[in-house]
Amino acid sequence: MTDTLELNEHHKAELPKTWQGELKVLLLLGIPMALTQLAQFSIYTIDILMIGRVGAAEVAAASLGTVIYFMLWMLGAGPVMAVSPMVSQALGADVADRHDARVSVRMALWCVGFMTPVMLLFAFLAEPLALMARQDPEQSAKAGSYILALAAGWPFALGTMILRNYLAAIGKTMVPFLLVMATVALNAGLNALLIFGIFGFPELGLVGAGIASSISYTVGFFLFVAFIQIDKKSAEFRVFHHFWRPHWNRLREVFKLGWPISLTTLFEGMLFNACVLIVGLIGVLEVAAYQIALNVASLAFMLPWGLSMAGAVRVGLAKGAENPAAVKRAGILTIITSVVGIMVFAVPVALVPEQVAQLYMEPGQPDNHQVISFVVTFLPIAAAFMFFDAVQVAANQILRGLKDVRWPMVATGFSYWIVGFPTAFYLAIYTPLGAVGVWYGLLLGLILASIFLSYRFWRLAWDRANLKAE
Repeated sequence: MTDTLELNEHHKAELPKTWQGELKVLLLLGIPMALTQLAQFSIYTIDILMIGRVGAAEVAAASLGTVIYFMLWMLGAGPVMAVSPMVSQALGADVADRHDARVSVRMALWCVGFMTPVMLLFAFLAEPLALMARQDPEQSAKAGSYILALAAGWPFALGTMILRNYLAAIGKTMVPFLLVMATVALNAGLNALLIFGIFGFPELGLVGAGIASSISYTVGFFLFVAFIQIDKKSAEFRVFHHFWRPHWNRLREVFKLGWPISLTTLFEGMLFNACVLIVGLIGVLEVAAYQIALNVASLAFMLPWGLSMAGAVRVGLAKGAENPAAVKRAGILTIITSVVGIMVFAVPVALVPEQVAQLYMEPGQPDNHQVISFVVTFLPIAAAFMFFDAVQVAANQILRGLKDVRWPMVATGFSYWIVGFPTAFYLAIYTPLGAVGVWYGLLLGLILASIFLSYRFWRLAWDRANLKAE
């Protein structure tokens, strides 16, 4: 990013003055970030693909366990997401500012450290929480063991994302992508050893998948630490210098910016995951099918999410530089590229749903054949809502780039939980649609969120007073 962060007399970041110039910079930053998100999420996809070879019941248990694990992940996501706007706005205002960025990253890592004991406590309560939600006792027990295996990697997964967001803010995206790919390869190898027990390793099944993921996250975190220390540009920031020195004002700022982001992420992510509980009231095979379809939709979501994270960096730089025209360009292009990115997945999912479903399960077994038939009915609806999913995540991220986090929290809470979830519950339980009704409820929630968040960005971006640096 050295070509876009040149000094002028005020030390503010200089940004492209044309749409073509901004698009080029956005894609150079966003494509590696999108691929990194895709690679990062493929850890879960690999888990599901391999667990699917064990059986439908294990896929259902993994689905139930993932609901609780992602709730813990999303509660901790605030400090992770706060790093990008804090660092990018600071560099937008003064590209020579190293101290501000260093302290923000350090205190975000501190936040994860403070939250870890609480999150581990929730992990130990996973099985009782599943039983309270009236889930199958056998599935709840399996899910509880899976969560405990995953929990050890929780702080390292979040810590890695903090370091990734910091590196993206200073224009480093390609090496992080390669590091994540190495982590994915490690996870796949450990899965083969621990799920199926090859080469004399114990055959641990679902628990083995959780252990493999935790080991992969831990190794990945320390790979990022090592890169940050040896890379010339990153080393200038001395992120880990005096790591144990507190900066209480910045810690409060991270929490202040982070908690609405955590709730917004929780509102969005838990809508999809909590619907597993609705489907669980219908049947185990339907849960397995829902998990597979959700995995496909989530995999598609990674491309616009990565592109929109780059958009948040670009918008943050533009706001820090007090450049309203650049804010508009970066925001609008982020939404457009995010929609185009998700269509890469949405089109084949809509056209060949059966072939997509068969990637996850062998169709020969009776239970598997029924699960695949459910997946085939779910995927066309999932493909339809991908468009709105791309719009809402892009709008949400660029609002974070402006440090506008509370209004999106309210808008997403209303869209997903006042409208989306009740609609999904009613259609699934009280109409002949059954599990298909859940997907219509999800679609409605995403449509509302995309409208509200896009409107919010339009209001802020066309009000110059809101774009003054803080």
